[in-house]
Amino acid sequence: MKNYIFDFDGTLGDSKTCSILATQAAYKDLSLIIPNDDEIAHYMGIPIEISFREMASEPLDDATFNELLTTFRAHYKKFEAGSLTLFPDVELVLHTLQQQGASLFVASSKSSAVLLRNLQALKIANYFTAIIGADDVTRFKPDPESINYLVERFHLQREQTIMIGDATFDIEMGHAAHVATCGVAWGSHGTEKLATVKPTYLIHTMKQLLTISSQ
Repeated sequence: MKNYIFDFDGTLGDSKTCSILATQAAYKDLSLIIPNDDEIAHYMGIPIEISFREMASEPLDDATFNELLTTFRAHYKKFEAGSLTLFPDVELVLHTLQQQGASLFVASSKSSAVLLRNLQALKIANYFTAIIGADDVTRFKPDPESINYLVERFHLQREQTIMIGDATFDIEMGHAAHVATCGVAWGSHGTEKLATVKPTYLIHTMKQLLTISSQ
């Protein structure tokens, strides 16, 4: 493989605690029924512009919904400093792949500004040729727009490209873009759920990605 497209949340960065705390605080602030931990974790792979309506127990008018998003973002920024971390061996693997001449990218469901802020805070932003956030596309995961954009802009060969993520949405996006896929077992959806969408590879540690790089 020559081109690696990573999801961020649940794949590179462990943001589960941060996302749960910020989501529950936002719903509480607006006196809405608070989603439980498992429900929030399930929806972490898609943008909050979609997931927050899915998690709401009642229809939300536009004003309330926009306030909910704004409130969440404020809480997320507050919580991320103390709860956002890298998964084990992420930087080692990124460094190794870069040294091997691979091109690395991130395709995330969070906004590009927050994504860049998180990558910089974790000191891995310099490994990536480009990043794609939810505000850079018109169609969200599992639609393949993010991958197709990267393929076309950087003239990537699809047969040398792989999408790596922890959620079924990432794998479905990779399938739709006709690239290889790799599910990671340490994120929100786990091995059983990932297996249902048939990723090309399924790994349990980040270092296992290096065995794929030699294929």
